[in-house]
Amino acid sequence: MKKPARAVLLVLALLVGLLAAAVPAAGPAQAAVPDRWGFAFLDNPTPPTGYVPDPSRQWGSWASPASNPVTVDQTGPGAYVVHFPLIAGPGGVAHVTAVNRTGTWCQLTGWGPVGSGIDVKVACYRPTGAPDNSPFTVLYTSSSGTPAPPGGDYAYLHSTVSGALVTQYNSSGGSNVSGHGSTGIWKAWLPGVGGSGNLGNVEVTAVDPIQGARCKVADWAPSGTGQTFVVACFDASNAPYDTQWTLSYSVKRAVHGPAIPPKSFGYLWYNGSVPGGTNFNSAGGSNSLAVGIPFNVTLPAIAVPSDHAQVTAYGSGPGWCQLALPWARSSGTVQLYPICFGPGGSPVAAPFLTAYTSAF
Repeated sequence: MKKPARAVLLVLALLVGLLAAAVPAAGPAQAAVPDRWGFAFLDNPTPPTGYVPDPSRQWGSWASPASNPVTVDQTGPGAYVVHFPLIAGPGGVAHVTAVNRTGTWCQLTGWGPVGSGIDVKVACYRPTGAPDNSPFTVLYTSSSGTPAPPGGDYAYLHSTVSGALVTQYNSSGGSNVSGHGSTGIWKAWLPGVGGSGNLGNVEVTAVDPIQGARCKVADWAPSGTGQTFVVACFDASNAPYDTQWTLSYSVKRAVHGPAIPPKSFGYLWYNGSVPGGTNFNSAGGSNSLAVGIPFNVTLPAIAVPSDHAQVTAYGSGPGWCQLALPWARSSGTVQLYPICFGPGGSPVAAPFLTAYTSAF
């Protein structure tokens, strides 16, 4: 627990020069935000070939999503391929969140165009590191250009171990940067988005095709010129671990980038309290949090299927967070059930970030 915390402080002190000197990624082309996207919830952890997951919790930007659904194939214990149809193209980022009470987590192993669609590969692991089957939520999105009104900020990046970026997007037109520090620690700089206080939501996911890996937000330093995030990653033994990862940041925008539509989305950060700028409801409702195992996050007036949710852990230690069970909808209100686990795999009440969005 002490080593990651010291590493975070070391990176904050030493990586400023690295980030300032880094060569920026290519600037964005002029197009819509997002260009292509899809999300789904795998409700059956042992799906038959070509399985169509819960229709009320999947949607995408392709023509007639209801008639051209997402499908999932299982390729081995805890290993899945999610097929998003008709949105083939380069770049973009993906995120995944496990949905269970056992502590089995899920990560990405890769994604890319296959035929006319995008395939996102997911792997899930028990706290011991053994592959394990699990339900999960999965999201893919790709953006370019600058956002149309009504405003808000949105940025993402896919970082390699070295900190070099595979792909990135920033709605301000700036170039995001990632720098690697000690083992399992990176510092990401997102210029021109957010504000001097903590505003918005951030989600982080490990990307590793070889072994189990977990990534989280270890620290968040806002400023008037951009946002700095420290990302920490660990292996199944809870040791700091070098892997690839994705990060998405949004302010008054849905977790996959757009705003109005969808009309219904929200997010919340719990760090021992709930900072006002990180507690947002697009309908103007008052979100609430009941601390427990699992937590209960209530977001009124925005429960509209088809819909989606993601969860990310916050803090320097090797714990992780996910969803304990699928979100519930009642009379327009959605309830999310984040659950967090300590290094040994026991449930704990720990800081997390969560985001919910409908497709409409």
